[in-house]
Amino acid sequence: MPDARIYRFKIDAYKPTTMPMSRLAEYVADLARLLGEKPNVHLVGIEGGSTVLVHRIDYEAVPKVRERINRVRSGEGDPDAMMAERHLNARLREDNTGAFLEDEGINILAFPGRDLESAATVGAFNQDGTLDGIVIAVGGKRDPVPVHLDAGQIIYTKCIARRTVAKRLGVHLFTDEVRLKGTGRWLVDETGTWTLERFTISDFEVLDSTPLTSVVAALRAIPGAEWDKIADPWADLDSIRRGNSEQN
Repeated sequence: MPDARIYRFKIDAYKPTTMPMSRLAEYVADLARLLGEKPNVHLVGIEGGSTVLVHRIDYEAVPKVRERINRVRSGEGDPDAMMAERHLNARLREDNTGAFLEDEGINILAFPGRDLESAATVGAFNQDGTLDGIVIAVGGKRDPVPVHLDAGQIIYTKCIARRTVAKRLGVHLFTDEVRLKGTGRWLVDETGTWTLERFTISDFEVLDSTPLTSVVAALRAIPGAEWDKIADPWADLDSIRRGNSEQN
């Protein structure tokens, strides 16, 4: 059976004892997006000297991760991986350092960080919209109140809400998925990367977490709805969602 591989992400700044935990978490999250294959990529250690994040890649995922990195290096990678590379370089630039990714001691991807020219901001605009996720922090002395939202691959830390809205949001802390409604201030650089500068929450709604199987069962139980006569409701729902329903 082929062996697992060990990847090391070496940051030329900090030491494990001086790296802020919140900053470390940001690097780890970006690396997870960069490498992909999340069930088969494991953070197994942090080595000293500088800060070295050690990852084990399960043998079955090694070819996919290697190909993913190769495509990032050529500039033709998966959009999520390319975004992660940009975020890593931006963080390294903020930390006045650089880094590189090693595969068993061989440098396979460099991150110039501080030596990379910053992308110029070509757009800054306000746009009404929504953000979906789970609220993980609400608090602060000022009004409006800072709000942090875990949206899965992204944690939004620049949301704000009036105290009346923030108090209502606090009831759903760490529990319900919500949809924040409001106005975002977005920056767009020359690479097409959108960065949220601020999201002002005007209101929110709690999203329904009922499983689709339960929804279909309830629909079938409605007298006269005829859902019980549909052989494949999943296909019909998907067709409706995609706008491919046949016209009578």
